Amino acid sequence: MSTNTESMQVARGFSLRSPHLLALVPLAIGLAVLYGPTLYTLLTGIWSTDEQAHGPIVLALSCWLLYRKWQEMLAASAQSGGSAWGWVVVVFALLLYVLGRSQDISLFEVGSVIWLLAGLLLLLRGGKALKAMWFPLFFMLFMLPLPGPFVDALTLPMKTAVSYVAEHVLFWVGYPIARTGVMLQIGQYSLLVADACAGLHTLFTLEALGLLYLNVVRHDSTFRNIALALLIVPISFTANVIRVMALTLITYHLGDAAGQGFLHGFAGMVLFASALMLIIGVDSLLRFGAPDSEHKPPLNPTTGSPA
Repeated sequence: MSTNTESMQVARGFSLRSPHLLALVPLAIGLAVLYGPTLYTLLTGIWSTDEQAHGPIVLALSCWLLYRKWQEMLAASAQSGGSAWGWVVVVFALLLYVLGRSQDISLFEVGSVIWLLAGLLLLLRGGKALKAMWFPLFFMLFMLPLPGPFVDALTLPMKTAVSYVAEHVLFWVGYPIARTGVMLQIGQYSLLVADACAGLHTLFTLEALGLLYLNVVRHDSTFRNIALALLIVPISFTANVIRVMALTLITYHLGDAAGQGFLHGFAGMVLFASALMLIIGVDSLLRFGAPDSEHKPPLNPTTGSPA
């Protein structure tokens, strides 16, 4: 009871007129000035491409997760002060930002915001605050632009595997399809399986979706959480196969213009819808083997923590 009372006092004390909130205004302005140009560059650059289109979505979800965990973080760090080690992390983050910005290394420039937020939390609220916010900060990793050579090295085997499975499934159900590498030939049409359809970025996006689902549902069963986390990879692969087959069938039945037009984007929605349904379906199956505790306390819809 005392813990709940303390949490309510902290929440009430952090009102719009709270000096704690006013103290964050200069930090918010500083972050906006520092990362405003970076955000503009991303939105008009790599985030506007099909391969990196998940970046703004991950950023928006990360901000929501930070908001969702905010009261829990305040309650956890109510009795602890800041740590001077936060200065070390802040200085490292700023050096990383300067290096990334000056040398046009997007991975360093964008990644520095994660270190900077972690350092500010450690500096202002201490280690307990950082521990409470670990998942939103970890989730931000999925918005980082990965180095091209690394992506290319992993994308080709993934595209080949997706093309192989899609070809065999469609051939098994009676479609006239053949494959050469990542090129599918169905009827009179040739389709190249692109990075945006079955590449590493798509896998990263689906991994982020799966981890977000795990964080929101928060099962008590350790086995259930670990099993679902491990199964996210084959689920993501299966969703990619479904998308490629959907595009192939759209092209075969409706023509190349349909396959490359609006229905191409619709296939992207099919990808995420199928991935989410597979995740929920597998999670439902795991429930029978490892059910959650019947006495699990209800979650606070605002903080996501037990009420």
